[in-house]
Amino acid sequence: MGMPEKYQDRYRIKTARLKFWDYASWGGYFITICVKDHKNMFGNIENGQMVLNELGKQATNFWNILPEHFSHVHIDEYVFMPNHMHGIIMIQSQHENKSAIKIDAINGVSTNSDSYGVIPSDKNPMLNNSLSTIIRWYKGRTTYEINKLIPKKFQWQARFYEHVIRNEADLHRVREYIVNNPLSWELDEENVNRIKKDAK
Repeated sequence: MGMPEKYQDRYRIKTARLKFWDYASWGGYFITICVKDHKNMFGNIENGQMVLNELGKQATNFWNILPEHFSHVHIDEYVFMPNHMHGIIMIQSQHENKSAIKIDAINGVSTNSDSYGVIPSDKNPMLNNSLSTIIRWYKGRTTYEINKLIPKKFQWQARFYEHVIRNEADLHRVREYIVNNPLSWELDEENVNRIKKDAK
């Protein structure tokens, strides 16, 4: 799989969002979420491997527990890099999984990426189990928890980027790209040090 592109200084997966695709339906999604301003917050690459710091461990932990909050979600291959993460999410159709409303929704937990408060259950976006809702919950929860450690210093980039996995060959390519991502960090377009070198 080729290296991702950038458009207007933003990370972008080459394949665009599919038209008429139900983002709450069963399928595989390659997700990229970046830290705001490309700040290295999650650790360092050492000898081609990612070494997580405490912030990186927090971000990884909440990624791993997504299925506990969204029972129609399965976590596949993923990697956390110094300032972004890549991961594959498998989503089961809501029609096949009637129990997809989570404890968080019942308890009125907000999915707002800037806070982690309580909202009325009748207006709770958690009742909509789409890909956007899942990532909104993840970004909101990690932002809240990480900022307990470094108050008001952590933010995700406003958007996230997704690629619909079309078939088994595509899934294999994406998994391979994720696994090999730390090895190509020196050339990664999200690597702040590389960006600074190129600017000289």
